[in-house]
This record gives sequence, C-alpha cells and structure tokens, in this order.
Amino acid sequence: MSAAQVPWGILSTARINEKVLAGARRSDRVKVVAVASRDRGRAEAYARRHGIERAHGSYEALLEDPDVEAVYISLPNSLHVEWSIEALEAGKHVLCEKPLSRRPEEVERAFDAARRAGRLLSEGFMYRHHPQTARLKELVDEGAIGKLRLIRAAFSFDVLRERDERDIRLRADLDGGSLMDVGCYCVSASRLLAGEPRRVYGEQVVGPSGVDVRFSGTMRFAGAVLSQFDSALELPARDELEAIGSEGSLFLDDPWHCRSPAIELRRDGRRPIVIEPLDPYTLELENVSAAIRGEAPLLLGREDALGQARAIAALSHSAETGTAVSL
Repeated sequence: MSAAQVPWGILSTARINEKVLAGARRSDRVKVVAVASRDRGRAEAYARRHGIERAHGSYEALLEDPDVEAVYISLPNSLHVEWSIEALEAGKHVLCEKPLSRRPEEVERAFDAARRAGRLLSEGFMYRHHPQTARLKELVDEGAIGKLRLIRAAFSFDVLRERDERDIRLRADLDGGSLMDVGCYCVSASRLLAGEPRRVYGEQVVGPSGVDVRFSGTMRFAGAVLSQFDSALELPARDELEAIGSEGSLFLDDPWHCRSPAIELRRDGRRPIVIEPLDPYTLELENVSAAIRGEAPLLLGREDALGQARAIAALSHSAETGTAVSL
C-alpha cells in the first residue's frame, strides 16, 4: 500500500456496500482492508466474497484495528450518529451514509466529536461528488437560465412490492421512511442550488409500519425561489431534477445515481450538455481520502450536514402537524 492510499474499513454488510466496494476498486487512492458484522461468520463470508483482507465479528473490533484509518458506516439511519461518534473517538475518519440524522442536535454532537478527535466526518451524498452536479450548479450560478425561480425534484421506487416487513426503510424505530431514504436527495439538491430554506411545508402518507411511504414538500428560499419535491417507497421508479429560471430550465433525467449523466438546457430549444460518466462512489471515497491526506478540501462537512438535518426536521414537523414551519 502506498503512502497516499487510505485503508478503509466497512461497518456492516449492508446492500449499499456493493456500490461503495465497486467504487473503491476503481481507485488507486482507496483500499478496503476490513469489514465488520455482529456475526463473525457473516463477516468472514462477506470478506471472502469481496476479496477483503480481514473480517471482524463486532463493530468494536473493527474500530480497534490499527490498520484501518477511515470507516464507511452503512448501518440503519438510527445508528448513524452513535457509531460515527464511536468511530471518531476510536481515532478513525468517518464517511457516514446519508442521511447522517434527522435531528440537528445529533449532527452537532457528531461533528463536535470529530473536532475533539481531530478527525474528519462527512455525510455520504455521493451524487454531490459527480461532475454532473458540479456543472448544474455552475450553470445556475452563471445565469444560463436567467434568475432561478423554481426547483422541481422527484425520487421514488416501490419497496412495498417486495413485501419484506424487515426492510429497514419501512421501520420507524430505525428512522426509515421515504423522506429519509430518497426525499433527502431532493432536499439536498434544492439546498445546493438555492441555499438554506426559510419556510417549508410537508405532507405525508404514513404506511402500516409507521413511516411515510409518500412525501411531498414545498420549500421557500431567499429571493422567492421555491422548491417542490416528492419521494415515495410505493411508486414506480422515478428520479428527476429540474432547475427552472426566468429564461429557461436545466433538466436532469438521472440526477442521483449518475449512471447516464447529462444535462438538458431548455432555452430557445433544447441543447444536451454531455457529462463524463464517472462513478460517484469512487469520487466520494477519493474526496474523503484526499482530505485525510491534506490534499483537498472535504466537499461535505459540518455546515452542509447541519443544514440538511434542519430542513428534514422542519419538513417532518410540518407533515406531522399540518402547519408550515419557518427556519
């Protein structure tokens, strides 16, 4: 392993790890050296299947591994802050899968722990690292569509079709629900383009398990910019993002996965803007690794994670109470 390469450990054997591991394999700056599960047999089988050097039968054991410098946490939402803090206090840098938390005070606590430990903590919104997202932001800021007026976003899929009541996305005790799982992307992109919301309103449909299976939100930003988004765990697969200005719009058909990145500028006709098809998980891991080595700034840190949690908390409160919430 070269001095520039960062050795990573993975906390859990969650399905999302498959994408992170694929991203790591595409980089010479990242090497996954360990994985942990609460079941040692499961960890060992997982390590063999994915060519990982070592397996740990507990999360604590991985955090004690001296060869692990950074940890990717893909546990259920309700455990994100707890184990981020455990990892930081064990001297590890942390990339925690989104969303870090729906509670701003928990986000503050996690980043306070990072500051005390002198370690980095980042929330894992992989799409933010892709050049498609960066180019969209540049185009809006450059006035390619005039003055920004409206943001429209959607992200949904049908997890209910699988009828698996054990799915963590359907468990209220694990902070599941569509807003936390996929709506958070819509909130994140709206904030990226328009800043922090000043007023929000949310409506939700709660399923039998107690989580929102459908969510619709409206956010108002400075300059009278509005965002309208919807998310769901019971609708057909949909993922769209559109920034609409006074003179045109920018449309993304694949804003979150970035598998087929492209931006369509709709102004005096339609003009496609081609984007290089890079792996956002590779870019995410490389950004955190470069920041650990002091070679690049961390893209997503404290202020972004805190703004995200504040917006989600306000939207949730609005949906629960039926009233708009000012931030």
